[in-house]
Amino acid sequence: MMWQVIFLFFRTFVQKNKKKMADLTGRKNEIKEFNRIYNSSKTEFVVVFGRRRVGKTFIVNHLYSSQMCFYHTGLSPIEDENNAKKQLQNFTFSLANYGLKVNSAPENWLEAFELLKQLIISKPVEKGKRRIIFIDEMPWLDTPKSGFMTGFEHFWNGWAANQSDIMLIVCGSATSWISDNLINNHGGLYNRVTREINLKPFTLSECREYYKKHRISFDIYDQIQSYMILGGIPYYLDMLSPEKSLAQNIDTLFFKKNAKLRLEYDRLFSSIFINAEAYKKVVSVLKEKRIGFTRKEISEKTSIPYGGGLSKMLKILEANDLITSYIPFGMTKKDTMYKLVDSYCLFYNFFEAETKNENFFSENINSPKLNAWRGYAFEDFCFSQIDKIKNALGITGVLTEISPFIKKGTSEEDGVQIDMVISRADRILNLCEIKFYTDDFTLTKQYDKELRHKMTLLSETAKKRLRFSPNIHLTLITTFGLRQNEYSSRFQNVITMEDF
Repeated sequence: MMWQVIFLFFRTFVQKNKKKMADLTGRKNEIKEFNRIYNSSKTEFVVVFGRRRVGKTFIVNHLYSSQMCFYHTGLSPIEDENNAKKQLQNFTFSLANYGLKVNSAPENWLEAFELLKQLIISKPVEKGKRRIIFIDEMPWLDTPKSGFMTGFEHFWNGWAANQSDIMLIVCGSATSWISDNLINNHGGLYNRVTREINLKPFTLSECREYYKKHRISFDIYDQIQSYMILGGIPYYLDMLSPEKSLAQNIDTLFFKKNAKLRLEYDRLFSSIFINAEAYKKVVSVLKEKRIGFTRKEISEKTSIPYGGGLSKMLKILEANDLITSYIPFGMTKKDTMYKLVDSYCLFYNFFEAETKNENFFSENINSPKLNAWRGYAFEDFCFSQIDKIKNALGITGVLTEISPFIKKGTSEEDGVQIDMVISRADRILNLCEIKFYTDDFTLTKQYDKELRHKMTLLSETAKKRLRFSPNIHLTLITTFGLRQNEYSSRFQNVITMEDF
């Protein structure tokens, strides 16, 4: 009886999601890649990875739900920290859902994968078709001392890899685990992964396609603001209501009582990291300054030892696309900075203390705090749109290096920062000022003076680093445009929202 209930639940779930899965926005390149893999003439071991909620499971189900010989997803570690037995029991449920008669759960993963082998062998397959095996959230299955990887390696190396029609698809949000245990495995799975698909958030154009399809009426200004908050994550976009403005939607998702995306933050970290609180501590520090901090500064602020422990944490955070590292223009590797780049995490941390006001976003549209956040977020957004910026500058085919420029003074106020420097192989530097404004940007006399100072410092640094005097092109990246006045000709290029 229990197996029948489980089977009915599974069938209802699939039927309920058929209509939703048929409506796929974007992902044209990824679909082409999946089709190439499916039509190859060899057994394939495909790893699909990317940030939590980016749509990994969705796209695989959309393409192959009706063709799967076996599908299984690991139990979230949030539900039960000591879940080794439950993982095996759940795996047994999945075997039964796909037709294998099992009287009891296997004792270990060697037995579990032997049962999976028996199930796959029993499945007839048409000529030219694939036997598709989909294991979702694999990192969750690898509980401490469970022997999961031993069982999986034996299954793949001892049987599946020798078949001609197997297409094994593995997903996981813990990108660092995927990298260490599958893609860069130096043991039994060395060089066994045949294809890697890194599923990224929607592009701005894919978000626009999504809005149109779901009748969400945001102008380009609000589309970019939405991207600066939700980061192009499909799961988050799916929460937007077409009946509400962007401000009303954000209040609903972040500031109302039991708001879904306020609760999401703890789930995001707990699903990826074993010591979630320590990782949240690092992220909370990084939100304090838009340029980020050095590893030494992070250690001092978090009290996490400067050595290998912090280095490993930063590496894992970066592998999961939550932070990025960069070397400021003119500096060396020892000056590496780390900054928070995940849009959702930046927004959450910036306004975590504002949750007492359920209409915070709507009531503070033009407040200094919201404008400060927009400054951070729009800069990160621009760094995510480098291809569009290069296209607008007409330098798509030119080799470039992109980084901020930081010149420290005797105090933080005396220092100079340039939002973005595009160092080009044609001996030109684009000094980019990034401004998020509700109207055309006006270059004042005082700001013109500051820009001339920045250009001088950048030129001096460039001569030392590049050993020649580059031409510096002053470039404005802003929302609407540049108001013409006696100083506006200082900018040689102006890039606006329309270019994105």
